Amino acid sequence: MNLQANVDLTHANTLRLPCQATHFAAPATLSELRAVLAHAHHQNWPVTLLGGGSNVLLPDKLSGVAVRPALNQWWLTRRQGSVYVHVGAGVNWHSLVMATAELGLWGIENLALIPGSCGAAPVQNIGAYGVELADTLQAVQVMELATGRSYWLSAQECAFGYRDSIFKGSLNGRVVITQLVLRLSRVPAPQLDYGDLAARLSHTPTPWEVAEAVCAIRREKLPDPEVLANAGSYFKNPLIKDAQAAQLLREYPAMPHFPLKDGHTKLAAGWLIDQCGLKGMRDGAFGVHQHQALVLVHFGGGDRQGLMNTASYIAAQVETRFGVRLESEPRLINA
Repeated sequence: MNLQANVDLTHANTLRLPCQATHFAAPATLSELRAVLAHAHHQNWPVTLLGGGSNVLLPDKLSGVAVRPALNQWWLTRRQGSVYVHVGAGVNWHSLVMATAELGLWGIENLALIPGSCGAAPVQNIGAYGVELADTLQAVQVMELATGRSYWLSAQECAFGYRDSIFKGSLNGRVVITQLVLRLSRVPAPQLDYGDLAARLSHTPTPWEVAEAVCAIRREKLPDPEVLANAGSYFKNPLIKDAQAAQLLREYPAMPHFPLKDGHTKLAAGWLIDQCGLKGMRDGAFGVHQHQALVLVHFGGGDRQGLMNTASYIAAQVETRFGVRLESEPRLINA
């Protein structure tokens, strides 16, 4: 099982929050994963699942065993004009996007440079530039933590929503994602309506060119977590009822807004934070990035409680001014 004791996970999360795990394992096969889970069950250890660490808030100390699946294989199959990508949970998401784009496959090119592993992608239903994982995902293989039993879920059974899924609901803490199946296509289908993506591309871009343009935009706006610790977008873009959105637009006509089909409107959390004058603010070890108000950064020397205090202050300022409540994106991992 290659079970390690007393492992420092500070560099296993992109916010660089200090965390000491009692035990850690990185199983590379389903049988190794099943053995780790069986051992944890026998020892009555709690199990904490980690991916790339880009969307979690870790505690100072983590008991039981932290498990980061290292299922790093992926392959292609073809059926009825579509290309299916089978990918292990440990594969780096951005690497997969660029590899499939280089092969001329359409579907996930807008999701380039999103940090983390493929196994974590369904939990949040990751999305960017008008595209979500749910648009291409066909099925997810999971393993039950309590029994080691493996089974498949269809995309519909995953109950995907905006930054939401069954893995944050009824299956939270019950299963580990081990494999994804994505349906991609060789038929050109660029999605260029979001932001200034279209302005950077020709009329007939390749998937690789779209992915490269997305990377360029993200690098201009977002800090590299290897240089300045962060977890990407810290807050979800809030969804409010159309009536409330109409009222806000009368007072703030320049407010970015995206009407949905269910009677709700999506707002830009970064714009709301910026309007409160918080872009570039610093609160001890944490702060708001100077170029992107949606990103909270860690300058070093802080802990999870300090970050949460900063986030609570920001959310309170937005709610006081706009009457809109912000929700955090990263998952809070219990000690």
